Amino acid sequence: MSPLSFPDLHLFPRTRIGIFTRRVNRFVLECRVDGNTISAYLPNPGRLRELLLPGRTLYLAENAPSGKYRYTAVAVVRDSRPILLHTHMANRVVHWLLMHGAIPELKDATVVRHEVTVDHSRFDFLLEKDGVPFLLEVKSCTLFEDDVALFPDAVTDRGRRHLLELAEKARQGTPGGVVILINWPRARYFLPDYHTDLEFARAFLEVKKDIAFIPIAVEWSDTLSLISPVRHVTIPWELIEREAADSGSYILILHLARDRTIEVGKLGSLHFRRGYYLYVGSSKKNLTRRINRHLRKRKNFHWHIDYLRDRADYAQALTIRSQTHLECTIANALENIAHWTVPGFGSSDCGCDTHLFGMRHDPAQDPAFVEILQYFRIGRLREELHNFF
Repeated sequence: MSPLSFPDLHLFPRTRIGIFTRRVNRFVLECRVDGNTISAYLPNPGRLRELLLPGRTLYLAENAPSGKYRYTAVAVVRDSRPILLHTHMANRVVHWLLMHGAIPELKDATVVRHEVTVDHSRFDFLLEKDGVPFLLEVKSCTLFEDDVALFPDAVTDRGRRHLLELAEKARQGTPGGVVILINWPRARYFLPDYHTDLEFARAFLEVKKDIAFIPIAVEWSDTLSLISPVRHVTIPWELIEREAADSGSYILILHLARDRTIEVGKLGSLHFRRGYYLYVGSSKKNLTRRINRHLRKRKNFHWHIDYLRDRADYAQALTIRSQTHLECTIANALENIAHWTVPGFGSSDCGCDTHLFGMRHDPAQDPAFVEILQYFRIGRLREELHNFF
């Protein structure tokens, strides 16, 4: 698509720079501005673990004086490019693109109204396309690695319902679609994030013949103005159908607030220093059931990890769904960044020294750990995708 002649879109008249330090909760973060630590509103409930790392540059928009927070975090810099964080702005961006005919699949559509309710469902836009009503949903995508983008980065039952409701309306005679606004100009491929939300991915596949999926990549300048043109992004349907299954590997993150000595089955009494632990496992089927069992404390102990989970203060699981066996490869990668290991733990059925690794600090805030997770979830697919297309 050749560049279009239309005025720049500026979402925020003025912004200032902050440096991210930590996330307080889903909608509040802390950052440094002019040497002071401040709290800012974050209008994005996603995980954002690969974006919100300590030291990252933030764009902050000033709020009205009566607001609870002086600033709203509207974008973050990754690989020298601003990435739009403000999910509430996605509809405004798509509306602007529609008005300028910048989305090829919807070039001849006109906007009838916003936030339209049909029966018991509410959709972002009602368009008129080819002389008939057309329902449109918008999703803002900030999860990517190299030229591969995924959505969502957190479980979204609402997003899954939107897909099913659009498909139902289409079967009743009102066509519809979803624009996935990818805030990363290098994106070439889009997949539903089956690692994080398998049910969303299954709905995505279920309705692919009923509704139009329109993933587009956009670029933001250092003044947070939109750079034209948008870029069409490919959906690799065959790869999604193969990989979006309840099987693969997982990393279980546990935390011990203090040193503990724990009896671990046949391994006997083991000393565990305080800190974070990364345990790698896998399941050829029923991966979700396996993980849910690990997260529970009340159960009959069977695996080494059961004994440690029972004494841990905190537990979280990260899935890496794949038809390729990756458990030992992941373990080897984690060993390279671990501060210590627990020999023989969880590795009795393979040739690895261990599948349990210790870290002094939260791995979610460690760029090396995030890079490993990004690689096994997204990056390793690049070569295969390039062979597909």
